[in-house]
Amino acid sequence: GDPATLIWDGLSAHRSKDMKAWLATQRHWLRVERLPAYAPELNPVEQVWGNIKTTELANLCPEHIDEAHTAAGTGLDRIGNSYQLCFSFLDHTGLRL
Repeated sequence: GDPATLIWDGLSAHRSKDMKAWLATQRHWLRVERLPAYAPELNPVEQVWGNIKTTELANLCPEHIDEAHTAAGTGLDRIGNSYQLCFSFLDHTGLRL
């Protein structure tokens, strides 16, 4: 089938020599699309976190980090179970895959 597409922001770890070497060995199944630096509006994961921050994490005052972790995981599960929501985050970027 078609290779999977990985969308990466400009994090320096994504551009390291080791990462480039590893990616070169994965070209048979993985394609990388890099976003321009300082362009969060093009990164669909920003929409994911924005959604979680206004739902599961809204007004959350956890006593322990595990509570925040659980709430974030609940939000990720909710989003992952809604292909419409996932595609809306991609559509929001205006990019074509």
